Amino acid sequence: MTGEALKTTPLAAAHAALGARMTPFAGYDMPVQYPAGILKEHLWTRAHAGVFDVSHMGPAFLDLVAPSGDPDADHRSVAALIEPLVCGDIRGLKPGQIRYTLLLNAEGGMHDDLMIARPAEVSRQGGLYIVVNAGTKEADFAAIAAAAGNAARLTRADDGALIAVQGPEAIAIVADFLPAAADLEFMTFTTATFAGAPVTVARCGYTGEDGVEILAPASTAATLWDRILADSRAQPVGLGARDSLRLEAGLPLYGHDADKTVSPIEAGLAFAVSKRRLKAADFPGAARIAAELAGGLTRVRVGLRVQGAPAREGAEIAAADGAVVGVVTSGGFAPSLSAPVAMGFVPPALAAPGTFLSVLVRGRVQPAEVVPLPFVPHRYVRKIKS
Repeated sequence: MTGEALKTTPLAAAHAALGARMTPFAGYDMPVQYPAGILKEHLWTRAHAGVFDVSHMGPAFLDLVAPSGDPDADHRSVAALIEPLVCGDIRGLKPGQIRYTLLLNAEGGMHDDLMIARPAEVSRQGGLYIVVNAGTKEADFAAIAAAAGNAARLTRADDGALIAVQGPEAIAIVADFLPAAADLEFMTFTTATFAGAPVTVARCGYTGEDGVEILAPASTAATLWDRILADSRAQPVGLGARDSLRLEAGLPLYGHDADKTVSPIEAGLAFAVSKRRLKAADFPGAARIAAELAGGLTRVRVGLRVQGAPAREGAEIAAADGAVVGVVTSGGFAPSLSAPVAMGFVPPALAAPGTFLSVLVRGRVQPAEVVPLPFVPHRYVRKIKS
């Protein structure tokens, strides 16, 4: 961001105290790694629990200005305001449920991917909890506020702290001081109290691991961070390992594996397109998306196991005859597999697992095989044992 000072999160002092190496990211000064290093941070998250500062993201609340008092009617009203922007079924959200969805343009390309959630409490019906990406949040918030008009109020919460705790021991750590976390299933959320302040606890994340994201006011951010890290099972993790974790999980990163030209179908995100909405064709780009679902795709995101050096973003993908057929959009070393992996776009005819392709890395041709995504199985908890 030329000539513009980097923003800091409420946890900046905590990162400095831990010896974090900082880097500019989406206009913020963010920790890319701590002294342990990216490899150890990555593997610790897979085995125990990584703690991430993701306060640069865009959490917000959208609430009806004049709710009727009828919980279901109020939810339908607020859903009707935002559904014209996205392809997800927001009206169908159950109380406490989170939905991953996509902000689309008129051509069916993605402005952003985001989470939209319906509060569980009866008193909060007619409201939505929304989290958008850091790099697009100004445009996203402007679009949502415009769609809401005078009917609903958008309240930004990105002046607070958003802390992700991810890994097989994450819930046990958080439940020690926020017991409600243990009762959540994947893609549900609740509100709780920590240090006398309200916090939002969502069982979700972007590592492929079980875990939560906790939104807290800036005034309690450092106390919450320190409370989590007081547990020996938790270690701080920077953006470097967050990226390698999401790559192993086969999760697209907006601005890399998705952008304004890429449709949900091309990106392998057809699950995020509501059947009800598709039938009604009542969202931006519905005609293109319907055509692609009917067989009109020209490219699709795939996973690649690469031999040799890692293939980074921008590396060309070639067919067996040497013809360039696509490009790598995310790539690197997968610590859990001790091997390079990549994601990129290729024609559908070359997208079947087992297809042998090649990638061009610094002028060298290296073998690559199409493999199913994710590279490392997801470990989300979808049903709580009673």
